Amino acid sequence: MDIESFVSDLPKAELHLHIEGTLEPEMMLALAKRNGVTLPYATVEDVRAAYDFENLQDFLDVYYLGMSVLVTERDFYDLTLAYLEKVHGQGVRHAEIFFDPQAHTERGVSFETALGGIRSALDEAGRAMGITSRLIMCFLRHLPEEAAFEALECACRHKDAIYAVGLDSSEAGFPPSNFSRVFAEARAAGFVPVAHAGEEGPAAYVEAALDDLQVARVDHGNRALDDAALTARLAREQTPLTMCPLSNLRLKGIPALNASPVKRALDAGLLVTVNSDDPSYFGGYVNDNYLGIYEALDLTPGDLVALAKNSFAASFIDDSAKQAGIDAVDMYVERFQR
Repeated sequence: MDIESFVSDLPKAELHLHIEGTLEPEMMLALAKRNGVTLPYATVEDVRAAYDFENLQDFLDVYYLGMSVLVTERDFYDLTLAYLEKVHGQGVRHAEIFFDPQAHTERGVSFETALGGIRSALDEAGRAMGITSRLIMCFLRHLPEEAAFEALECACRHKDAIYAVGLDSSEAGFPPSNFSRVFAEARAAGFVPVAHAGEEGPAAYVEAALDDLQVARVDHGNRALDDAALTARLAREQTPLTMCPLSNLRLKGIPALNASPVKRALDAGLLVTVNSDDPSYFGGYVNDNYLGIYEALDLTPGDLVALAKNSFAASFIDDSAKQAGIDAVDMYVERFQR
């Protein structure tokens, strides 16, 4: 089997994607010029040279610098549409997208400016490409919980556009329990809760996300596999994990791609999915992640099919749409094998 051709159009959903992390160097420089923003990079090569990260914080420093070029609603629209056009050619039928409004409002860009551009692109992609979507607003965990309440207040004005709330940014030293109150209020307001946990933090952070924040899905969750009881719980409750292999490699969370926990999670019966996280910074979009672990973890085509089906099962679309996605995977495999 030509695995690249197989993965290329394999129907899938992407559930762990930071829209600001899709800012390619070419667009970063073009938007900087358009908006009169000064960057410490003169060329695309200079930008890519900065993508040598030792850890999550190294990446975040460059990530927040890159965000400075996003100023107008048009910028957010262009950014989002570029991502959607790219993954439309990679079999992505549904995307659940994080955005970080606090990183924009604290530099003077309004919540509505960011949301308006992102939403316009999502709506256009739905009409023109048939990609369905859910938008997830993340709280930045390195900021105080009080600041998260301000973001939540903004989100409550746009419940028609924002489906869920999440928790991202620096994990080490910032346990999920720091945000118990704002997550309780967000749940009461009708937002579905998710959180990054177990990327750099310990298994206890995953447990805290489940118990303190009552999340419906764990983003990353790698370190959960360090705890046998927690792993068994995740398998029993079928709490989805949105793992990001190339991200883990580039941030040195794993020493090599063959150390990715995706295969162990599959074998343990967890509802694990594969995603790209911040693809422009980590060297690959969703299909690159599928192909990378296929070789590194000695996966079978059947494993990739299971991951694609999991991506729909773990999504926030309704049950009939989930089943339609899973059926689309089966039909694709049948056609491919003819």
